[in-house]
Amino acid sequence: MAEKYDSLAHTKYYTRYHIIFTPKYRRKVIYNQLRKDISEYIRRLCRYKGVKIVEGHMMPDHVHLLVSIPPKYSVSEIMGYLKGKSAMMIFEYHANLKYKFGNRHFWAEGYYVSTVGLNESTVRKYIQDQEKDDIAKDKLSVKEYEDPFGEDKEVRKENKNKKKE
Repeated sequence: MAEKYDSLAHTKYYTRYHIIFTPKYRRKVIYNQLRKDISEYIRRLCRYKGVKIVEGHMMPDHVHLLVSIPPKYSVSEIMGYLKGKSAMMIFEYHANLKYKFGNRHFWAEGYYVSTVGLNESTVRKYIQDQEKDDIAKDKLSVKEYEDPFGEDKEVRKENKNKKKE
């Protein structure tokens, strides 16, 4: 049987939280090198507090995490710690961002959290498929539309032919 619970010295627990948080003004800044670095900072900070990352994904404008938080910490305590310390680490190692995000405010206020019971696999699949979903939606919205007030192609051809004559 798979491990169904985590444990501390005198506690057995099964706590899973689906957490989403965003950069300030939902700026699309989590790209390439910054994406790798932020994920490493979050992993490191979670390791320090004993928080287990079950699943996680970095989108250009938000972060999805499925985490197991020990009962000795509250969710708000962990989120304050993660967002505060990761922002300090981001500005320490990426000095050019200090000009875009004054006063070291990288993350937006607040976050979304929901508890995950026995449907963990559903949430895990949702997090994994989130990027594929966004890419598919972007492809649908990229379609270039013709100007509804412009001329048709056939009308343009006729006008060109008239001009030639």
